Amino acid sequence: MNPKLKEKTLESLSSVLPVAGIVLALSIFLVPLDTGNMMIFLVSTVMLVIGMGMFQLGAETAMTPLGEGIGGELSKSQKLGIILFISFVMGLLITIAEPDLQVLSNQVPSVPNSILIWTVAIGVGLFLALAVLRIILKIDLSILLMILYAVLLIFSFFVPKDFLSVAFDSGGVTTGPMTVPFIMAIGIGLSSMRGDKDAQSDSFGLVALSSVGPILAVMLLGCFYAPKEATELIAEIASVETMQDVMYAFAVELPRYAKEVFISLMPIIAVYVIFQLMKRKFLKRQQIRVAIGFIYTYIGLVLFLCGVNVGFAPVGTMLGSEIVAADRKWLMIPIGMIIGYFIVKAEPAIQILNHQVQTVTKGTISGKSMNHCLSIGVAISIGLSVLRILTGMPIQYIIIPGYIIALIMTRFVPKIFVGIAFDSGGVASGPMTSTFLLPFCIGACEAVGGNLMTDAFGVVALVALTPLIAIQIMGLQYRFKMNKQMKITSSDNIIPEDSDTIIEFTEE
Repeated sequence: MNPKLKEKTLESLSSVLPVAGIVLALSIFLVPLDTGNMMIFLVSTVMLVIGMGMFQLGAETAMTPLGEGIGGELSKSQKLGIILFISFVMGLLITIAEPDLQVLSNQVPSVPNSILIWTVAIGVGLFLALAVLRIILKIDLSILLMILYAVLLIFSFFVPKDFLSVAFDSGGVTTGPMTVPFIMAIGIGLSSMRGDKDAQSDSFGLVALSSVGPILAVMLLGCFYAPKEATELIAEIASVETMQDVMYAFAVELPRYAKEVFISLMPIIAVYVIFQLMKRKFLKRQQIRVAIGFIYTYIGLVLFLCGVNVGFAPVGTMLGSEIVAADRKWLMIPIGMIIGYFIVKAEPAIQILNHQVQTVTKGTISGKSMNHCLSIGVAISIGLSVLRILTGMPIQYIIIPGYIIALIMTRFVPKIFVGIAFDSGGVASGPMTSTFLLPFCIGACEAVGGNLMTDAFGVVALVALTPLIAIQIMGLQYRFKMNKQMKITSSDNIIPEDSDTIIEFTEE
C-alpha cells in the first residue's frame, strides 16, 4: 500500500472509530439494533474510512499544488479585475465538489439540493474574492471580520427562522477537506510574494472570510425562497435480512454517486488543464502526481458519499429518534457531549491545526493543551445543540453572544491568532459532524415533534463557533507568557533569541 495512503487511512480510521464505538455501545445498552442494520452501519463505516483516506490524499496531492500555483500566478498579475474573477470562479467550483456541503444538502428537506449548493457556492466565490482583495490591499482582518459579522448578526433578526440555522450551518460545512487545502494554498501563494512582516499572518483569514459568504447567501435565499414544511423522516435505513441485501443496498446507490461526483469534479479538472496549458506550471512528474490525486479524490468521494447516505447518516437519525422515543430524552445531552468530545480529538484536521499553533508559538502552547481546550469546547457546543432541540431555544441566544465574545477578543490577541482562529472555525466541524451528529440531532428533533429547520439544524454552526474562542484564549495565554518573558529579559538586559518574533506578536 502507498505509505501516504496508509497514513491518511489510519487518520480517517481514528476519526471514524470513536463514533463507531459509541454506536456499538448504544446498540448494546440503550437502543438495540438488529443484525441487518448493524451490518449496514459497519459496511458504511468501512466505506467512510477508505473513502476519507483516499479523498484526503487526493485533495492534498491535487488541490494544494493547484491552489498554490494559481495563488502564485495571481500575485504576479497587475489586473485586479482578473484576480478577483479567477478567485470567484475557483471558490465556486471547489465548493460545488465539497463533500460536507453535499451531505448537508441531503439533510435539508425543504430546499432542493442544487439550489442550496449553488447558493452556498456563489457565496464562497464572492467572499474568496473579497479575501484575496484583503491580502492585496493589506486590510486588517479583525476589523473586516467585526464589520461582516456585525452585518450577519443584525441581518439574522430579519431572516425567516426556517433558514437561520441552515445558514449558519452552511458556513461550517464549506470549510471542509476539499475547500480548506485549496483556499489556504491560494493564501500562501499570494502572501509569499509580498515578503513584508505581515505576510505570514495575512496568509491566514481566507477560509474565515469564505465562511461568511455562504451564511449571508443562504440568509438572502431565505428572503426570496418559500420552503415547504418538512415533516417526513430525513434518512431511512434500508430494510435488509441477508448479507446479499446489504451489498445490494450499496450497489444500487453507488452508480448515482459516481455520476454526481464526476459532474462535480469535471469543472475543477478542466480548470487545471487550462491552467497547465497556459502557464506550463507543472513538470511531467508533477502532472502525473496531480492526475493520480484527482483519481484518489474521485474514488474516495464516491465511497464517502455512498457510505454516509446509505448507512451512516440513517443510523444516526434512528438512534437519536429511538433514544428520545424511549423517554430518555435528557440522556441525549451527555451522549451528545461524549460524542463531541471524542470526535474532535480524532479529527485529522484538528491535529494539523494543533501542530500549526505549536509551531507559531515555538512550543509555548502545546498541542495537548489545544486538544483538551477544543474537546471541551466542542462537547459544550453539542450539549447546547441538544438542549436547543429539547427546549426549542432559538439559535440566536447562543450564536450572537458567542460571536460577540469572539469578535471582542480579536482586539486583544496577536494578529496571527485571529486568522488561525477564524480559519479553523470549520476544522472542528469536520466530516463526522455533518455525517453523524447532524442526523443524530435530526432524529431527536423528529421524535420530540420539533421543527427540523429551526431546532435540528445549527449543530454544525455551534461546533464551528468553538475554535474561534478556544484558539484566541490560547492566543491570550501566549501573549501573557511572551510579555512576562520580555519583562524578565529586559530587566536582566538580555535580548531573547526570538525577539523579532515576540515583538511581532506583541506589538500591533
